[in-house]
Amino acid sequence: MYIHNKKLKDQISIWLASMFWLISLMIVVGGLTRLTDSGLSITKWQLFSGTFPPLNEKDWINYFQLYKQIPEFKLQNFTMTMNEFKIIFWWEWGHRFLGRVIGLTYILPLLYFSFKLKFKNLLNLYLIFFLICFQGFIGWYMVSSGLIDRVDVSHYRLSVHLLIAFLILSLIFWNYLKLKNINFPEKNLNTLIPLVFLILIFCQISIGAFVSGMDAGTIYNSWPLMGNSYFPDDNKYNNIFKISAFNDPSLVQFMHRNLAYVIMIFYIYIFLKVYRNKIYNLFKIVNILGILLLIQIVLGILTLLYGAQISFASMHQISSIFLVSSCIYLLYINLNTN
Repeated sequence: MYIHNKKLKDQISIWLASMFWLISLMIVVGGLTRLTDSGLSITKWQLFSGTFPPLNEKDWINYFQLYKQIPEFKLQNFTMTMNEFKIIFWWEWGHRFLGRVIGLTYILPLLYFSFKLKFKNLLNLYLIFFLICFQGFIGWYMVSSGLIDRVDVSHYRLSVHLLIAFLILSLIFWNYLKLKNINFPEKNLNTLIPLVFLILIFCQISIGAFVSGMDAGTIYNSWPLMGNSYFPDDNKYNNIFKISAFNDPSLVQFMHRNLAYVIMIFYIYIFLKVYRNKIYNLFKIVNILGILLLIQIVLGILTLLYGAQISFASMHQISSIFLVSSCIYLLYINLNTN
């Protein structure tokens, strides 16, 4: 995306940067909504009327009565009071409201820039808008999985919801970098290396969503062993090779732990390759990436040791935003070396 008009270019850069932080906030709020078990507090999708929260006691009673009809209340939260319900309601309402804000703050400036630059020159940005709309549908598709015979949403749908959020964030950041026209007249890595690293990070995010969706972080709260052994003692080794492993909390936690080790080993390989080949333009980003990866691993360990305590679990997710962004930057710099 090359833009001759410097003023318009600066405006689009500021807009994309703002959207990056809004999406980041959305990911954080979404994580807290999950961690506080608030995601099923609003049992209907109301695109327009749902913009406004309950305005009187009658509205609150209506929302609470709807919540009382789902399994989460009947089987798990049957002693919940109205005041307790209001707490989880506000988290879910805030998450949905922020989604609406993101949709509007994306499409309105996009239409303005389309008028200035023509639709065909901004097709990649319209793809992102399509993903934002699709994300809203996936969000409701996820919530609907917990309204009939489950007390939680499907961890598969939760994983898709989170992956699309990170995909949107990555595409926005990528387009922001393209506007900056960053080029380095030096040698680079094989493009496949940072690409594989990014894919591994996205796989880890997906497995992390499985851990969150099944509350797998509340078991085996020890490290480096899972209880008294490296492999969870409530399972057999051959179970890890079955598709059912993705529905087993202890095995999912085992996967999440070990994929982190694989990612760290792969990072060390990248680090050594960059420094041994003296790829100077990658020194800074590789160092930053290493620091962020170490922080992410430490926060993951603390999240486990403290039984998925909200503060550590939330910081673990926040750090993943910076980690993914650094991976995108590494890939971008590597592709834009002359």
